[in-house]
Amino acid sequence: MKRIFIATSNQGKLRDFGGAAAGYDVEVAALPELLSLPAVGEDGDTFEANARKKAETYSRYAPGEIVLSDDSGLEVDALNGAPGVHSARYAAEAPHLVHNNTEDEANNARLIRELRNVPPGRRSGRFVCVIAAARDGRTLAVFEGKAEGAILEVPRGVNGFGYDPLFFFPQIQKTFAELTAEEKASYSHRGAAFRQFLQWISASPVRDQTIGT
Repeated sequence: MKRIFIATSNQGKLRDFGGAAAGYDVEVAALPELLSLPAVGEDGDTFEANARKKAETYSRYAPGEIVLSDDSGLEVDALNGAPGVHSARYAAEAPHLVHNNTEDEANNARLIRELRNVPPGRRSGRFVCVIAAARDGRTLAVFEGKAEGAILEVPRGVNGFGYDPLFFFPQIQKTFAELTAEEKASYSHRGAAFRQFLQWISASPVRDQTIGT
């Protein structure tokens, strides 16, 4: 069984990765001692830039191991692609929304407010996930997944995290927050990107060459 470290302390993301890994000969685990390591600033202009930066930096703390990092977010067409790479920090520009709310609740509150006057037919958007796989400070490969859907006016579901309760996936007529981790992995942006990685690593031994350096 191949062991893969994920450079995240986000339990929701770890559940997503674990759900997607089901059925593959791959063990997924959080990078040891991640919370004690210096934080990596997510200051890139793209999901890929942030994913590569995090994967390359954190892989230096696990010599010889493959370390994955992802950057993901929600792009809403009516908001010209916002919140995009700022998805996790969307409410920071409206601090009054954070009062007595979790970060996820605050982000969702701002999204609901921004789309308050947008009709159903114009509430399209997509989740985007880019995963970078690195070893010893060098990127081996990058994988991207997307999920197209619509943004609801009212949250639905208690599973998932982030914007999942507002993201309605027409193919199954449910929000991502109404799915189990395994179900979500079948449809989500993160599941799609991670399956590409799993197919890549299962097809042949991990290559020594890097890409796009």
